[in-house]
Amino acid sequence: MVDPTLAEMGKNLNEAMKMLEDNQRKAEEENEKKYARKDIPGPLQGSGQDMVSILQLVQNLMHGEEEEETSQAYRLQNVGEQGHMALLGHSLAAYISVLDRERLRKLTTRILSDTTLWLCRLFRYENGSAYYHEDDREGLLKICRLVIHTRYEDYTIEGFNVLYTKQPVIYISSAARTGLGQALCNQLGLPLSCMCRVPCNTMFGSQHQMDVALLDRVIKDDVESGKLPLLLVANAGTPGAGHTDKLGRLKELCEQYNMWLHVEGVNLATLALGYVSSSVLAATKCDSMTLTLGSWLGLPAVPAVTLYRHEDPSLSLAAGLTSSQPVEKLRALPLWLSLQYLGHDGIVERIKHASQLSQRLLENLKNLDFIKTSVEDELSSPVVVFKFFREYSNRDQTSHAAQASTIQHPIISNERYIYDTFNQWLGEQLAQLVPASGVDVVELEDEGMCVRFSPLMTSAVLGTEIQDVDQLVDCLKMKIPVLTSTLQLREEFEQEVRRTVGLLYIEDLSWPGLGVVRYNYHSDGKNDDKQEKELEKINTELLKKLNELESDLTFSLGPEFGGQKNCVYIGMVTEDLDVSELVETIAATGREIEENSRLLENMTEVVRKGIQEAQLQLQKANEERLLEEGLLRQIPVVGSVLNWFSPFQASPKGRTFNLTAGSLESTESTYVSKAQGTGTTPPPTPMSSLAKQRLPGQKIFKRSLRSSDAFSETSSVSHCDDLEKVDQRPPALFPGQEQGPLETEKAEEQKEVAQATKTDTEDIQSDKLPCDCTKVEEQEGQR
Repeated sequence: MVDPTLAEMGKNLNEAMKMLEDNQRKAEEENEKKYARKDIPGPLQGSGQDMVSILQLVQNLMHGEEEEETSQAYRLQNVGEQGHMALLGHSLAAYISVLDRERLRKLTTRILSDTTLWLCRLFRYENGSAYYHEDDREGLLKICRLVIHTRYEDYTIEGFNVLYTKQPVIYISSAARTGLGQALCNQLGLPLSCMCRVPCNTMFGSQHQMDVALLDRVIKDDVESGKLPLLLVANAGTPGAGHTDKLGRLKELCEQYNMWLHVEGVNLATLALGYVSSSVLAATKCDSMTLTLGSWLGLPAVPAVTLYRHEDPSLSLAAGLTSSQPVEKLRALPLWLSLQYLGHDGIVERIKHASQLSQRLLENLKNLDFIKTSVEDELSSPVVVFKFFREYSNRDQTSHAAQASTIQHPIISNERYIYDTFNQWLGEQLAQLVPASGVDVVELEDEGMCVRFSPLMTSAVLGTEIQDVDQLVDCLKMKIPVLTSTLQLREEFEQEVRRTVGLLYIEDLSWPGLGVVRYNYHSDGKNDDKQEKELEKINTELLKKLNELESDLTFSLGPEFGGQKNCVYIGMVTEDLDVSELVETIAATGREIEENSRLLENMTEVVRKGIQEAQLQLQKANEERLLEEGLLRQIPVVGSVLNWFSPFQASPKGRTFNLTAGSLESTESTYVSKAQGTGTTPPPTPMSSLAKQRLPGQKIFKRSLRSSDAFSETSSVSHCDDLEKVDQRPPALFPGQEQGPLETEKAEEQKEVAQATKTDTEDIQSDKLPCDCTKVEEQEGQR
């Protein structure tokens, strides 16, 4: 018979999960959400709210206002029923905690003993005890306290005073998790001098394995100096590359110096498989190990487990590995429910599936050029780390198998940083194109930036399948030619920019692309602030012009943080890029923008001076007219009578300013012909050398491929002949015009001036001339 409370609890949990996983919103809720933000903290309502309203609030807080955050929703959809069992465990733990003490003790003892027995058998750890903890570092912390209590007998009474005589030393690998040693020292109250980082191999073996010979010498030196070697933390799968230390030799070394050996790492999950490598199998002989089942099996909110062997229960209780409080034993309840739901076969199948994914990727990477992998065991390696690396002709070429199986020593000088940038871009692109793969970018000490595929940590949550790995390989095949072409044309682009006048090459090793260029503004004695503003204006306009071109290239201002100012960043390119045309176009566009800017400034100055000169000339003309008319004509009444008897004939005089020529002209011809002159028409500008003849459908900055499938051989040859004829045809000349060496440049300048200002003229006249003309017309009418 099922407890009605448990049945109702399970029903409520299912309803709550369905409501939280449902991303569909009603139109009314959308409108209310736009105007009333319910995620803003407010006062607690006195009357309370029902469960549906509270869950709706939780859903709004989880998803937010942006529906584009599909990654979180994707994770929620892949929780699965085993995840629901883990979530049910937390609800049951709260319900069970209200039972009477005797029933609670029996139930928690059964849950704890069952879970510990299952895990010890599953991961081949005989006669072990288990400690369940939320933080994956907490288990190692408790183990350190256990070892301190064991090695220092008076530690319980005297405390830290006993540590003065013999300072304890904890040894960790240099490939361990970042900040692990400092966290242990802070929690244990030990100085950082108690933590010793052991370097990895440099000459023989994997560069991610602890150097056992060096560790032996370090321990001997510590013993001779009066220190007490306490504990050694080894890796069965380093956080970066997933390599396993030589656990067998490390165990012998620990037995020699009476040290505790603790092992952690993702490769411990393979202990549940039928075939286990000898290096990982040696972890079953260690003193303790930490298992993170939540990420391996895709179980949310389940605790990590630290399995250990120790015979003294009192010391385990003093170290905090065991507790007399039954409620704390309920931490194992979510894991107890999930393990029963999955069963032994389900657990093994999930771990086996993750190993098959890594093997599938590793086999495909062996057939790819310019890809180097770093794996410990090609037959069974749950973590695959690879990077893009291109061999040069002047380097020693090795066999393809050696290239695909081993990452060599770091590249010297700037090439190391360039490859780090390219591999970081590659990892980000793969993660964006195939999000279900779970690949990420990791920085290793010797290899630099690499792409890591660790399905044991991600496949259960993301639901990674074989087709996702195949899609990842296909995307990688598409990106390799782009990386190779960009890396090959990067040096050519730098040389072209340095040879081009007006362009400045900016060396930015952190930019994943062809390069960075800046157009240099030629300042004429301007101050720094004005020059900086003008430089920013020109390069911003240059970027806008380049983006308007119909090309496959990407031009941008660079990264948001850390990039150079007033520059144009060019992204990844393909092998058919015409670098010389690209650089020439950038330079020509920059010069055009600069000339237009200068033309506008010069035009403003010329117009201002022309207006001042026109005003002076008109003032002088008015003075001359007054002298000609005489003084009597200026008297109001006498002047009218005199003008009636003897009219004064004077043509209106004005000035026009020719913007094309930059000179003042008289308006007499305008009044005589009753029409405004158009001035001299500038000669047409010849075709620019940048206007390159292209095949139909060919984009800018692309080399013409003669072996294109879109055209036949005959059409291609005839079209090329036509292009040659067009190139050899001389430009059209006007009658009587000779082609000189400077005619092209002058014609281009005149065309730019004509386009910017046109050739229209404007009349500049004094305020008195129209009045005088009106007076003369009135007198003629009276006559």
